[in-house]
Amino acid sequence: MARPRKIDSGLVKQAQLLASRTDDIQELRMAQAVLLPALGQMTLKAAAKVIGVGRATVARLQTRFRRRKGSTQPTPRRWGGRRRALMKLEEEQAFLSAWKPQAEQGQLVVVTPLQVALEEKLGRRVKPSVLYRLLDRHHWRKVAPDTRHPKTQPGLQDEWKKKRYPKSWRPC
Repeated sequence: MARPRKIDSGLVKQAQLLASRTDDIQELRMAQAVLLPALGQMTLKAAAKVIGVGRATVARLQTRFRRRKGSTQPTPRRWGGRRRALMKLEEEQAFLSAWKPQAEQGQLVVVTPLQVALEEKLGRRVKPSVLYRLLDRHHWRKVAPDTRHPKTQPGLQDEWKKKRYPKSWRPC
């Protein structure tokens, strides 16, 4: 014979408060794992089907809820952020600000000096992909240079082509 379920009324009240306040799916599932068997008189298997998890997961969710020690406030997220960042976003902006006037004037900003300066600032070697991701993160993009030089003279170029290649060389 299975043990009778022991879910006290204080735990049910805490689960109701958490279910009404949370916006996190995991916390809502924890509250449902307590509320459905307690108020709905469901088995763990039936509660699992309603919640959309396995039967063993319902028991784990109940245990996790009991270990919260009565907190009805949603737990703060522990994961996220830039955990492997070499610099803060503000530091990256300050680093790029030295090259911003040069880029705004239309001059070419070459990646190699940027990489050398970044390595000096960080005190370690970085791969080019780190710099390219940094530039992308701050919405810097590659601008293709003009297809022709501004001082070009098409007439002189045509004359040079005529002298360079004899007419007999062209196809009939």
